[in-house]
Amino acid sequence: MAFWRLNMTHRENILAVYRGKPTETVPFMLDLSHWFYHKNRQPWDLSVAYIEPEHDLIKYHRRHDVGFYLPNLASFFDTTWAEDVVSTVERKDAGSAQIAWRFDTALGSISRTRVWEDVSYSWAIGEWGVKTERDIRVLASALKDRRFTPAWDRYAKWVGEVGDLGVVYLSAGYSAMGYLLSLWMGIEAVMFQAADNPDLLHEAVDDINRSNLRLIDLLSQSPGEVILLGDNFSSDIQSPRFFREWSKPYYREAVRRLHAAGKHVAVHVDGRMKGLLREFAEIGVDCIDAVTPRSSGDLSPMQCRKEAGPDVILSGGVAPHFWTHDASDHEFEKAVLDWLELRHESPRLIANAGDQVPPDAREHRIGMMRELVAGHGRYGCG
Repeated sequence: MAFWRLNMTHRENILAVYRGKPTETVPFMLDLSHWFYHKNRQPWDLSVAYIEPEHDLIKYHRRHDVGFYLPNLASFFDTTWAEDVVSTVERKDAGSAQIAWRFDTALGSISRTRVWEDVSYSWAIGEWGVKTERDIRVLASALKDRRFTPAWDRYAKWVGEVGDLGVVYLSAGYSAMGYLLSLWMGIEAVMFQAADNPDLLHEAVDDINRSNLRLIDLLSQSPGEVILLGDNFSSDIQSPRFFREWSKPYYREAVRRLHAAGKHVAVHVDGRMKGLLREFAEIGVDCIDAVTPRSSGDLSPMQCRKEAGPDVILSGGVAPHFWTHDASDHEFEKAVLDWLELRHESPRLIANAGDQVPPDAREHRIGMMRELVAGHGRYGCG
């Protein structure tokens, strides 16, 4: 077997795993955005896209030698709407901050709100926008004729700022079912409609996903090396059976188109995984991002590998619980080492958090994980 080059950069190490090339050490990267905003009491606004790179966040990654990969609030393409669709976003700061998204169409209007919660440092659902059969048709009519134009100059700025610190993932956002479950309708209402009005819901899902595939075609021509897909998947929400009916056809086609263009594809699965990892392996994704084993998730690290098989990159490993005061340093260390043991099963592995590092994480554990990966994540060591 060829011997790998020593002292690879974070960028080289991450790309080597995607390309199936040997590496000296398991790559290490984290999404620190939510934690960083909370630490610095830095407001973040879902109503606007971040055009410029987040210089301070990237500098923190560099100062602490943490690989970077996820520009969470960045926008690398622009969306335009059909002539008969008006899309507006309004922020209100009376009392508590709220953001309202609204579509006005020939079929009617819908609006949803998010409300700022300082304890969790996040935007909670204030009001769902889709409540009736008519609302489903309105949402589909608003989204089905979207067009997308590139803003690769913004992406180039991020890549230039990150440099050898990592690989800037380019996100395609949600599928149709992701829009319904997470943004516009909510889990309970979707499940009732799937049971009571499956034809209507299928029509809406198909219309929205056809529009999404226009974006996939655009991203196929982008300078991005890794395209990130995903609906914040959890198998207790989108079970394998539900996924096969409502989401899998879109994801299969998106992966096919991106692979045909030479792109790597990661899918964000940050909840329960049983049954879903096998589904994504079957359609050929390159990486499962935000893998969250027990205690938060439903599978052990070894069970994750067995279900995904040897060829899918597993990126994640340390559940949110272990980053906080609820767990000891010893428990955190064990969680990291248990994840690193998977390198003996397959080199298709990245050491990461299970989703984002949470806002109440203990800062010194970022350095702890870096040192544990450097000391125990080397190939050829015990």
